[in-house]
Amino acid sequence: MQELNYDENSKVPNHKDEVISFKCELQENLQKAMKEFVEEHPNWDQYRILQAAIAGFLMQKGFQNRDLTRLYIGNMFSMNFKD
Repeated sequence: MQELNYDENSKVPNHKDEVISFKCELQENLQKAMKEFVEEHPNWDQYRILQAAIAGFLMQKGFQNRDLTRLYIGNMFSMNFKD
């Protein structure tokens, strides 16, 4: 398995929300599909798609966490949950 190449740029918009950036290679057809989707759905961007996809994958695999569920639902339905 290829190791992910990532840069940790920790930003703290809220006290609880940390954002970590990372780089990864995408297959060209996946990148094109994502670009077309974003062009047709301007309220989405590549970051929102990846966050929803990763959160959805983890939830499908049985990982249960309230913050993860909020992130997934928030990304899917353009909701911003506050404590």
